Formats: sequence, C-alpha cells, structure tokens
Amino acid sequence: MTTSRPEAKPAHKPQLKSVSLRQQAREALRIRITLGQIEPGRVESVINVAAELGVSVTPVREAVMDLANAGMVEIIRNRGFRVPELTEHDLDEIFLLRTMLEVPATAEVARLSDKAPLAPFRQLAEQLARAAREGELVSFLDLDRQFHLGLLELLHNRRLVAMVGQLRDQARMHGLQKLADQGELAQSGDEHIALVDALMSGDDALCADLMRRHLVHSRGIWAGKAEDGL
Repeated sequence: MTTSRPEAKPAHKPQLKSVSLRQQAREALRIRITLGQIEPGRVESVINVAAELGVSVTPVREAVMDLANAGMVEIIRNRGFRVPELTEHDLDEIFLLRTMLEVPATAEVARLSDKAPLAPFRQLAEQLARAAREGELVSFLDLDRQFHLGLLELLHNRRLVAMVGQLRDQARMHGLQKLADQGELAQSGDEHIALVDALMSGDDALCADLMRRHLVHSRGIWAGKAEDGL
C-alpha cells in the first residue's frame, strides 16, 4: 500500500506593491524638483513622467498627490502638475521657520544624557562629506535628509520631524550643482562632521550656533549665491 504525499504548496512569490512604486516615483520626483531639474512654472504631464520612470501612470499620479500635499507641486486639472516658483520671500520664510525649529532642537539633542544613538551619525556625516567632495548630488541629498531628520527623531517628536521634512521639501537647491562644479560643496559636508562632534561633547550652545550657521549656508545654496552671517 502506498501512501500519498501531501500536495506540495507552490513557493510563495513576493508581490510588488503599488505603494513601493509610489514611493520610488515620489523620491525620483522629489530629487528632480530639489535640484531644479524640473523647471518651475512649466506644466508636466503625468503620462510623460511615468514613461520616463518606466512605470504605470497610477503610482506617478499618487506620488504627485503626495508631493502636492507637501507643497512641492501644484496639480493642474486634466493637464498634469507644475512646480511653483519660489520668491526670495518664500525662501526667507522657509529659512526662518527651519531656524526657529532646528536650532533649539539641535541644542536639545546635545543635552540628551544617552549619547549612544549619536554614534551612527558620525559615519553618516563622513559619507555625506565624501559625497559632497565627489559631487554625488543624489547621494548628498539623500544622506543630508537622513542626517537632519534622523537627529530630530532622537527627540521622539513626530510632528517636529514632519514639519521640518515638509519645509525641506519646499525649498530648492538651485545652487547645489554650481557649488559641486566649483568644488565648494565640501564645506557643507564638513559642517555635518563638526556638528556631530559638538553633539557628542554635549556643548548645546555650540551645537545651536553650528546649526544656525549651517542653515544660513543652506539658504545661500537654495538661492544659488553666498549668504552673509556665516
């Protein structure tokens, strides 16, 4: 008598989720907008963007909705979307708000009794500085975002992280390519290393000053020119 073996179940095949494509499309558009690769004021077609990214229209349309909610794009009904033009006043408002939020928050991070969570930020800062020296703009932007929002996450304030993240998205790095071409982006990268060292030392006043100076420098990058007050 032979015993029948249980029927083998088919191997599980992971399914690609639309949210993953949505996130990838959102990040691709975020980078293009931040670097000024999408001309402000020009209407962009969702269909054309989807073709460029090699995905269907749906994740791109969802990504555009996310970016619209973050204030990065404006949706043009039945036509697509466009990146709003930013005035100097717009940039000043973003700079002021980030200064009001991030400077005291950085000082608060320096006052944390447990410095262990800060250790990974030293390596992150070094990677960021290397990307700046080598002109790897996409890596620089990604690492810079991880660095700044990661520090804020140590304070366990989700609203603070979300607000600063949205303000970062609303700014533009028009001067980033120019600085990279001139070999001057390294200064911004090195500022992160100095900040980590100050955080590890617990010098909250120095941390606040370094963050303020870094944001002043960033304000210049947004506008593509040097800023006073460094």
